[in-house]
Amino acid sequence: MTKAPIFLRPEFKERIWGGTALRDQFGYDIPSDKTGECWAISAHPHGPNVVASGPYEGKTLAELWKNHRELFGGVEGDRFPLLTKILDANQDLSVQVHPDDAYAREHENGELGKTECWYIIDCQEDAELVYGHMARTKSEFVTMVNSGDWDGLLRKIKIKPGDFYYVPSGTIHALCEGTLVLETQQSSDTTYRVYDYDRTDQNGEKRELHLTQAIDVTTVPHVDGHANQSTEIRQGITIKTLVKAEYFSVYHWNVDGLAELTQTAPFLLCSVIEGEAKLIQGDTTFSIQKGTNFILPAEANDFKLEGKCELIVSHI
Repeated sequence: MTKAPIFLRPEFKERIWGGTALRDQFGYDIPSDKTGECWAISAHPHGPNVVASGPYEGKTLAELWKNHRELFGGVEGDRFPLLTKILDANQDLSVQVHPDDAYAREHENGELGKTECWYIIDCQEDAELVYGHMARTKSEFVTMVNSGDWDGLLRKIKIKPGDFYYVPSGTIHALCEGTLVLETQQSSDTTYRVYDYDRTDQNGEKRELHLTQAIDVTTVPHVDGHANQSTEIRQGITIKTLVKAEYFSVYHWNVDGLAELTQTAPFLLCSVIEGEAKLIQGDTTFSIQKGTNFILPAEANDFKLEGKCELIVSHI
């Protein structure tokens, strides 16, 4: 039996740096004008998605992973491995770094490490991001952090819509003001803040920094995450491979017309970032549009996409 797509209700997180782009651009019903994150496809305990429709309506993705592993091709593991977010950086995010699996397992209660990647959906004209640092040795890194030489330490890159960045664990990074991003990452919520611009929250408190951990896990000298990109043009669709890496492969699908596809991965995470289309499985048609997030489970087999839309698609 062909397995139908699993549509998910987004979860939202208010953040000191958030804004309204998730409502303005995606039509989401956000909790406030400081909404920074849409957890679009998540089984993480800090924000598991609920299935929006179909036979599993009302169940969480974490419950499906636990009780219906056949939907995910029988993939092993004690937790759903990936997490898709859409981030509205209305202001600069803190400069941060994430641990790898081994460090997180030891120091963060068995949490996964966090390798991630960003697809720039939209950004203001002069937008940039922090990606890496200039220190050549660990001692130089520590000296520059302790002296607050952020201009000397941080490597800033100009960005534009459609850019893609692969951010392995150990990479110093930060999204900056005026950026809307789809992030594919390991299912982890561990972040070590290095610098937060000395800003304060509504109570006048500075947010906690995690310098000891950050110094432990930062890769020195910085190494760019390598994304081996390629493009395949088929009838009705252009598939751009953004990255094939240890924890995930990520693609940009540009549908224009009628595309016939086959689901061969254990499961596919799909987020529509522009336009609308019909997803056709046999005699069943589903409408998808900008802001729709769903999983194509194992044995989804052959399907069609008809319309004009863009998706970010990932799998383990």
